[in-house]
Amino acid sequence: MPILEKAVISDFRNISLQELEFSPNINCISGNNGEGKTNLLDAIYYLSMTKSAFVSSDRFNFRHGCDEFSLSGTYRMENGLSSRFAMKVSSKGEKKLKKDDKPYGKVSEHVGVLPVVMVSPSDISLVSESGEERRRFINSVLSQMDRGYMTALQQYNRLLLQRNRMLKENDVDLSLLEVIDMRMSALSEPIYKARKEFVENLAPVVSRYYSELSGDSEQVTIEYDSELSKASLDMILSSSIEKDRVMKYTTSGIQRDDFIFKMNGWPIRRCGSQGQQKSFLVSLKFAQYEIMKNSYGFAPILLLDDVFDKLDMNRIGNLLQMVASNDFGQIFITDSNKVRMSGIVDRFTQDRVYFDTTGGTFTRI
Repeated sequence: MPILEKAVISDFRNISLQELEFSPNINCISGNNGEGKTNLLDAIYYLSMTKSAFVSSDRFNFRHGCDEFSLSGTYRMENGLSSRFAMKVSSKGEKKLKKDDKPYGKVSEHVGVLPVVMVSPSDISLVSESGEERRRFINSVLSQMDRGYMTALQQYNRLLLQRNRMLKENDVDLSLLEVIDMRMSALSEPIYKARKEFVENLAPVVSRYYSELSGDSEQVTIEYDSELSKASLDMILSSSIEKDRVMKYTTSGIQRDDFIFKMNGWPIRRCGSQGQQKSFLVSLKFAQYEIMKNSYGFAPILLLDDVFDKLDMNRIGNLLQMVASNDFGQIFITDSNKVRMSGIVDRFTQDRVYFDTTGGTFTRI
């Protein structure tokens, strides 16, 4: 499994320049809010996913006054050898990525090489926001495990953009639109099947983790809502063409899929308390972790950002018992309460290191 041995971070968010060495087991990062704990975890996430876990535009990732940032990590790979991954991003939109000083042909080729799972307070958007957030989550997981899925999704989205541009024209070329619809339909089938299979595998694992975390107090389920469950995409697009021309965009397709999270048969967003929602989201991410581990044959890096917040001590104890007993790999944990974190972590392992965070500077303690 890839283990992050050393990272060099330059001009990323509030981190000016840091060179850090990590434990292969558990790394605990403490400090007050706003000091940079989450930025460190996001830098690690960026090295895996080639984008931030939190913001869609890189312009928010540059340190104030800087027009580029760079990230590099030395990883011990599953073959026992070390590899160095280096990324440089400029404010002009250039993104360069190298492995052992050799450039990638495409940056997207790197996704899935260093599998990662992040649990953070921003995950609440998966419950509270629109289906776009849930699709983004599913897409990020499947893209790490299945390069064919990522390629099909990228091609589908390019065709969708082209189709939407055509629908904005006064005189739509219907014959060209029909060709695009056929190509989109062909791409939509493997995407739909991959999502359907993933949810079928994910749902029982989420339920099991939630049961362990909450002590069997509620039942949670996940449902996949897709128009493709009723008809093929070319039929759907054909029947909605007049509506699309009036609206001037594509109103149907897999870009409208949703994933419904329920507790005791009701949407979690409506009936779940903050603690229940947090427990569900932790269970969701741990289930993602288990499925990815089974797919790869080794454990992804696990990033736990402020994960103890809004959980009572019983659930925190259950959570860490799950971590300790499920053959997890390298873990990074942040918490503003150093005493709480050390009291919890030290109870089940001495194989850990602590970092204190002040103003984007990390000090091993």
